[in-house]
Amino acid sequence: MPERLYSHIILGGGLTGAAAVEGIRQHDANGSILLMSTEPDLPYDRPPLSKQLWTGAKRVEEIFVQPQSFYIDHRVDLRLRTEAVQLDVASHTLRDRAGNTYRYDKLLLATGGTPRRLTIPGGDLKGISYYRTLNDYHQVRAAVAPGKSAVVIGGGFIGSEMAAALCINRMAVTMIFPQQWLVSRVFPEPLGRSLTDYYRSKGVTVLAEDVPASIEQNSNTYVVQTRGGRQVRADLVIAGIGITPNVSLAEAAGLKTGNGVIVDQFLQTSNLDVYAAGDVAFFPEDVLGPRRIEHWDNAISQGKHAGRNMAGAHEPFTEMPYFFSDLFEFGYEAVGEVESRLETFADWQEPNKTGVIYYLSNGRVRGAMMCNVWGKVDAARELIRKGVPMQVQDLHDAIA
Repeated sequence: MPERLYSHIILGGGLTGAAAVEGIRQHDANGSILLMSTEPDLPYDRPPLSKQLWTGAKRVEEIFVQPQSFYIDHRVDLRLRTEAVQLDVASHTLRDRAGNTYRYDKLLLATGGTPRRLTIPGGDLKGISYYRTLNDYHQVRAAVAPGKSAVVIGGGFIGSEMAAALCINRMAVTMIFPQQWLVSRVFPEPLGRSLTDYYRSKGVTVLAEDVPASIEQNSNTYVVQTRGGRQVRADLVIAGIGITPNVSLAEAAGLKTGNGVIVDQFLQTSNLDVYAAGDVAFFPEDVLGPRRIEHWDNAISQGKHAGRNMAGAHEPFTEMPYFFSDLFEFGYEAVGEVESRLETFADWQEPNKTGVIYYLSNGRVRGAMMCNVWGKVDAARELIRKGVPMQVQDLHDAIA
């Protein structure tokens, strides 16, 4: 294929890439757009893969960000199953694995992340699901049936959501994770331990403070041996142990990277014609400081903002993204810096854990988690942005 020039190239066919198309078209009605994705599907929402698709609240056809007609109407050259392998920022060129070359005026890295893999004997066995994509959902869904068993490795967001999803679908579920309680990086100890007991009450076998040492496969059954000496047999193994940001293309191009692709307040990389957004972007949040966020709202807001700036808006990114989860009947929305290493104060009602957990540093609210409380994200953002020292007694009903 002869080299073709595009006004805008978007690398990554996830939620960030789809949002970037919208952002571009808000400021540039005519510039040419190429959206390149390694996946075979149109851009889709990832949260339903471990939530609503398992409860029946959504069907697969409802998770796509936009229909095919959207990309046609917005004159997007959509290239699926296509991997970019070389970026040359000096010549503004991009090459894919098939050897095709593309030129760009502006380029967005929305390359997301790759699931971390188990580095143990058997960690690469065929059939182990490193759960992240729609294809992963289809494969796991085909293997799920009442009475079958599953081992879920990891006690973070994906692990806890998938364990609940499989349990709801009448699978016998065993969880294995090294921490003392579920989602320990986010949940303070009282909530984390309570939630872990809640999972056990739902029938989930929780093996906390343990890790898999090896995995074997006998016929259609997996045998997981843990470092603590336990042995678990299961029909299905799912690993949710985090992702690694896809920075290799940026690194090879000489862009500044670290915990992701480093961008400025305009989501520009160290080369001003290349932007980054979503899971892969390490950005300077104006209130909480530099960080990288792997959540749905951030993917949308940064993608759309990067698209606008690629098209000439040149506006600083000042949004404070939030995230959410549903774990059986327990649900929450959270915003800001929600890390269990911070001081926490729970303003809630026992025993149903309804209320707000505040995360503080030096008396200032850095984050808030609204547990079974909805519609308070904006109020929490305002409280965090104020950044004033507060006494614990002042936190009662601080988010009204």
